Amino acid sequence: MTILTIRLNENDNVVVARVELTPGTEVPEEGVVCRENIPAGHKLATSVIEARGAIHKYGQVIGFATCTIKPGEHVHTHNLVVKDFGRKYAFGKDTRPTELVPEDMRPSFEGIIRADGKVGTRNYIGVLSTVNCSASVCHAIANAFGPEMLSMYPNEDGVVALGHDSGCCVGSVEGFELLERTLAGYARHPNFAGVLLVGLGCEQNQVRSLLENTAIEISSMLQTLIIQETGGTDAAVREGCTRLLEMIQEANRVERCIVPASHLILGLECGGSDAYSGITANPALGFATDLLICNGGTAILGETPEIYGAEHLLTRRVISREVGDELISRIRWWKTYTAQLEHGLDNNPSPGNKAGGLSTILEKSLGAVVKGGSTNLMEVLQYAEAPKGSGLVFMDTPGYDPVSVTGMVAGGANVICFTTGRGSVFGCKPVPSIKLATNTPMFQRMSEDIDLNCGSILDGQTTIQEMGEQIMRLILETASGKKTKSELKGMGTYEFVPWHVGCVL
Repeated sequence: MTILTIRLNENDNVVVARVELTPGTEVPEEGVVCRENIPAGHKLATSVIEARGAIHKYGQVIGFATCTIKPGEHVHTHNLVVKDFGRKYAFGKDTRPTELVPEDMRPSFEGIIRADGKVGTRNYIGVLSTVNCSASVCHAIANAFGPEMLSMYPNEDGVVALGHDSGCCVGSVEGFELLERTLAGYARHPNFAGVLLVGLGCEQNQVRSLLENTAIEISSMLQTLIIQETGGTDAAVREGCTRLLEMIQEANRVERCIVPASHLILGLECGGSDAYSGITANPALGFATDLLICNGGTAILGETPEIYGAEHLLTRRVISREVGDELISRIRWWKTYTAQLEHGLDNNPSPGNKAGGLSTILEKSLGAVVKGGSTNLMEVLQYAEAPKGSGLVFMDTPGYDPVSVTGMVAGGANVICFTTGRGSVFGCKPVPSIKLATNTPMFQRMSEDIDLNCGSILDGQTTIQEMGEQIMRLILETASGKKTKSELKGMGTYEFVPWHVGCVL
């Protein structure tokens, strides 16, 4: 007998449709009959839910009924809303010692050891604009190094120009500090063998102040160029190309060597989510996250607006009350921030999320937070801040994928795992982005963009644990140089999007 629905917790009063269910379809595993059409991934009521009654999924509250919902009816945005309700944070209640694998038994990968001891997974040269006004020059410099020229330097992954829309007229101290921290994180990133910082000369984000405020040290592999002082566009491009050629020749001397998995910093992201995200890809990635952390590695969980409603599950795992308080303070900051903009955290999910079966931000967050696995939460980071130690850390980032991942990379992530249910084509130079599908139909439609199909869990072909082990192997292979689907397409140049906070003057 084919099982038509998925029950995630014995206390839930809804289940998830595995396939589209039509009116009159019997659901024997729940003892109900469908009263209306239920799209695949959407929710079906299994008992009477009174108006204003709580709706439970994952054993947690995902919202409240706006009217009486009968067994067999569709539960979605038309009859389900978010309301404030109390949650017990229980700081540190579930904190447990992490059982680390002995060092001599840990898996390894072929990484690139930099002079400062950091380990890269790629060997790029970066051209970073300090302000949008220098972005075109950055791209002109990078474009001068095409495939034919780079073929002479086989150990070099390429030259990437990263422009952005800020750097001047930033009317917020916090926003300006975010930009400086982001640029400094990229300038120091171990996936860059060399970096050229390019400024215009009259902008707010002056090259000299950036160096001073972030303690960036100039060297042969980290140089600066100011367009106005060099003589204009053409002169700056010529000078930039001369500098980069020297960097590329030096970077080509780099060789990979065997290093332990403890040198991996994994960024965890989900985008274009659907109802299966929290059932297949995210828990499988969470299992892989646990494997990495048990082997001494680090994982960064982010997207603060998309852990809202599930933060009480993280506070139970914090290593100290201070870490828990910092997490909650970031949730409160976001509530104030969105209210000032006449918005709200419960305005998420997106239209695509809703089409995929996600009704409220609480439901979305409960499915998203499981990417972080089950180990202790060690630290809460500001945007683009580097972790101080290993283990699971949380970074305060927006939920918007390019902005969130930009912060993680600035914080040192050298591999990204990106789960998606609707389909994503995201790339992220200079860091490889592994795309994980939540369902088989989407994977089959977009197999040229997706690296691994976690929908096989839903199909009954693999378990969450088996898929988690596959993800871990793929992470190690990717860190050793295996190209992801987005890398093979050359994607990732335009996804550098620092978080913009505050007004533009």
